[in-house]
Amino acid sequence: MAKTSKLKIIPLGGLNEVGKNLTVIEYGNEILLIDCGMAFPDEEMLGIDLVIPDFTYLVKNHHKVKGIVLTHGHEDHIGAIPFFLKMINVPIYGTNLTLGLVQNKLKEHGLLSTTQLIRKIPGDIFKVGGFNVEFIRSNHSIADAVAVAITTPVGTIVHTGDFKIDSTPIAGEMIDLTRLGQLGKKGVLALMSDSTNAERPGFTMSERSVGIKLDDVFKSTKQRIIVATFASNIHRVQQIITAAHKTNRKVALSGRSMLNVLETAINLGYMTIPDNILIDIDDVKKYRPSQIVIITTGSQGETMSALYRMAYSDHKKVEIVAGDLVIISANPIPGNEKLVANVVNELMKKGADVIHDRSAELHVSGHACQEELKIMLALTKPKYFIPVHGEYSFLKTHANLATYLGIDKKNIFIMENGKVLELTRDSARISGAVPSGITLVDGLGVGDVGNIVLRDRKRLSEDGVIIVVVSISQETHSLVGQPEIISRGFVYVRESGDLMDNLRSVVVNCMEICKKNKIYDWATIKNNLKNKISECLFEETKRSPMIIPIIMDV
Repeated sequence: MAKTSKLKIIPLGGLNEVGKNLTVIEYGNEILLIDCGMAFPDEEMLGIDLVIPDFTYLVKNHHKVKGIVLTHGHEDHIGAIPFFLKMINVPIYGTNLTLGLVQNKLKEHGLLSTTQLIRKIPGDIFKVGGFNVEFIRSNHSIADAVAVAITTPVGTIVHTGDFKIDSTPIAGEMIDLTRLGQLGKKGVLALMSDSTNAERPGFTMSERSVGIKLDDVFKSTKQRIIVATFASNIHRVQQIITAAHKTNRKVALSGRSMLNVLETAINLGYMTIPDNILIDIDDVKKYRPSQIVIITTGSQGETMSALYRMAYSDHKKVEIVAGDLVIISANPIPGNEKLVANVVNELMKKGADVIHDRSAELHVSGHACQEELKIMLALTKPKYFIPVHGEYSFLKTHANLATYLGIDKKNIFIMENGKVLELTRDSARISGAVPSGITLVDGLGVGDVGNIVLRDRKRLSEDGVIIVVVSISQETHSLVGQPEIISRGFVYVRESGDLMDNLRSVVVNCMEICKKNKIYDWATIKNNLKNKISECLFEETKRSPMIIPIIMDV
């Protein structure tokens, strides 16, 4: 590394949003990536499966990329890795469980044999290109989470990853505050810190507190219990299984990701499962309700998740019946509140009792609240501060906390995806921007669906489509027969005879005008047909369906 270069920090995801976390650390001719995550599509992204970062800048600079360092195994931090590796194959560094979950993804995409996975443990210091990287033990809602310290010729960068301070974690030790303090004493050039809970005062409760509440609920009911939670929160799943064991209940798992994550966690030794407690979901009906717990995916109300299918009577194995107790052990991710509410309503309509509010204390966050964020800032004493991971209000509130602790406002940067922050030992400034944004994944297609396609899908979903088929004589350029009109998602043709007759008249008149004016170019004829039909439909229905003219040469 040339020591005259400036250090660049370039977020390509995770800012002004929740999800698709990806941060570029660039110095000289070398790039290190922190995380490579995905996000779920919003309601406007019809038919889209996943949203991943725009890799344009990295593809252009592929020769510089030396590796990906992962903070933990949540989808919003690892979900885009297979798509990235298909463009740029680089080593991936992570802890044991994190790489176990990545391994599952690579198998699905046929990339396992060509990818170098390098396992590290908290406390390890290793080189990625010319960068010195240290993994620092952390606490989060998934095991094996780490913060990352990156030593560069300009100074040390600390990225917290997702974290909280949990003094009584389910497994392992609490976050290594001692090491963070040591780095602060040596001097931290810049801190990038998790802002998800920056608007919440106080401290985040320990994961262990959920286990106590679960025990109480399980002991006090004879109902069949269905618990929805994040598959990756193996400590939560462990506590559910432990509570079931204490009350002599069998446990069945529902949801592909739940099965995959638990298999990985068990194989790697991160979970302890009592003998004979797990049963196949097919065997649930063999037991009385008081003997059963079902752990399922779908805590965010995701369409086609296991809980969603149960709620809408579309699950092949589980039918919700009156008297079931459904526990949603997760808070809605911002933007998912309506989806969760819809599922809760459907469950209640079927007679299930649903526990889903925070007051029940059957979920705790994996993210630090304000007092923990202050501790992180006070320990690391950064010269420059960059709040990350969250919507703008989260980042702004976190920046205000840093100001309250004495960090100069001029040294705090509320970044946007794609903005370039240039750092030297004594200066920091936003120097420009690189391509950023989103890439949409639809089935096997990556990036082939853009704004125009989404706009068309939205229009089709709202107003439907009218297809007009006309046949034209090659010799006379006259219409041959009556135009055929096909309606999909607009009106039912048989019940809209007058409207269809009017449309046919409009088409015939339009074709006669084109012939009279000697317009034989198909593109012009189609455009004229679209305009005339659109005017007619809007005048009569105040709706604007998509119009597709088809011309056949006879």
